[in-house]
Amino acid sequence: MLIAAKAAFLLLLFILIYTGIRGVMLVAANRKMARIRLHHVRNAAFGSRLTDLLQRSGFLYRHLSDLLESTGSRFTLPMLLTTSLVLFLSGFITAVLFFPSVKGILALCLIASSFPYLLLRMRLITNQLRSRMDFLPAVEIVYQTYLLDPHPNIRNVLHRALRENRIRYPLKPVFEQLHRNLSMSREVDDALRIFKMSLGHLWADYMASILKIAIVEGNDVTLNLKELIDDMRKAKLADQIARNRLLEIRIASFSPLCFLAVFLLVNFRINYENAYYYYFVDAAGRNMLLDALLLIFAGFLMGVYLSMKRM
Repeated sequence: MLIAAKAAFLLLLFILIYTGIRGVMLVAANRKMARIRLHHVRNAAFGSRLTDLLQRSGFLYRHLSDLLESTGSRFTLPMLLTTSLVLFLSGFITAVLFFPSVKGILALCLIASSFPYLLLRMRLITNQLRSRMDFLPAVEIVYQTYLLDPHPNIRNVLHRALRENRIRYPLKPVFEQLHRNLSMSREVDDALRIFKMSLGHLWADYMASILKIAIVEGNDVTLNLKELIDDMRKAKLADQIARNRLLEIRIASFSPLCFLAVFLLVNFRINYENAYYYYFVDAAGRNMLLDALLLIFAGFLMGVYLSMKRM
């Protein structure tokens, strides 16, 4: 009787162990299959295919990736490309319905598809304007930390300055990004290129050159940092004037769109039926609106270009 009880207990224990091991193996297999399916779906997504196709171009892929990273956008490159394609198709359909001509189709497709890129550019310029006047105090903090370090190393200097919370917003995220890229064993040129793009002015280019010398060659850059700070202090007034000009350029870029909106609103308020007919039904009126959109878009591009050149 005792032997039968032991045999039954061993059989029950074997069944429990077998069932538990089988359940664990099934759960692990299901998770592995789910990961494989998700990986396949991610790789098969249309945005990822566009990214793979764009990656072959080299420069354009690197430029868009750097732009997304320097702006701190939550958008990924596949999302950006998919959004641009959807807007391109929307512009094409709108042009076919309202502006059925080659000029209308090309114009609306170009304006719609480039809208996400222009928004990122404007966001980058806004961040650059915010951080322009705070760059000198941030460089002074890096210089002071560099002097106090007995064995100066740029990665350690940046880490110490950030840990002590001496670099303030809006420059702090930029230096945190630089320190993170350098600490992750990323290429020095890539990290410094994103740093320069995030700031977008000549002083950032000089700072990046000094950091590259310190990281790659291991030279002492105390005098270089001191000379950079002295030059920035001397040019502080001119820098403020340049910043005011950038603000004027941005205001001028948006003013034509405001004037067009006010002009249309006044005409619709005076005579709604005639305004609707001449702007949306009559071919000449629609062509005039198309020309206005083209001129506004060209002025907007010129404003972005001038802002980039004056940085």
